[in-house]
Amino acid sequence: MTTSVPRLAPLPPEQWDEDARALLRGRVGLADRYLSGAPDAPRMPNVLGVLGHHPELAAAWLSYNGVLLQEPALDPLLRELVILRVAARTGSDYEWHQHVRIGTRLGLSAAQIDAIGAPAGGPALSPVEVLLLVATDELLDGHRLGDRTWAELSGHFDARQLLELLFVAGSYLCLALVFNSVALQPDPDIGPGDRPASPETEVRP
Repeated sequence: MTTSVPRLAPLPPEQWDEDARALLRGRVGLADRYLSGAPDAPRMPNVLGVLGHHPELAAAWLSYNGVLLQEPALDPLLRELVILRVAARTGSDYEWHQHVRIGTRLGLSAAQIDAIGAPAGGPALSPVEVLLLVATDELLDGHRLGDRTWAELSGHFDARQLLELLFVAGSYLCLALVFNSVALQPDPDIGPGDRPASPETEVRP
């Protein structure tokens, strides 16, 4: 759960120097508008403001993460299911609310999202979706997939998709650790909503 006081406040656009601005351009579609300072400029998301404290790291991360988001091997809806499970398990409010919005746009229903945030999943999820929750929980709890889970996943996903699945879970765990540690606050256009449960029980029967 995020505290109400950020430990590391997002860097406002007017404090970004030209080198930092150049690193952001080409990696974020709205970079110039975020940084313009114009009265009608969209508000920079808090995650970009925090990354602004380390522009070189931000540029490298955004390039890498762009592969997962813009050139996916894994179905984007399944990717969002994994990210939401990571967010639920780590109590990352910022990650949860951002990816509820993305997942909803991709077609996740409210019942599916509730199930992803619940300890034991739920009937709204397909067998493959439940398997992905199991896989995500194993990665978070034991830092590897068990043989049974790997074999079952291999029946649904090819090698490229399996590797991407591991990187999605690990990458968004990394982000959750950062968001929680800096106490990243929700963007103003994101309502508080209901926080997910912190699932601790095994999903697989």
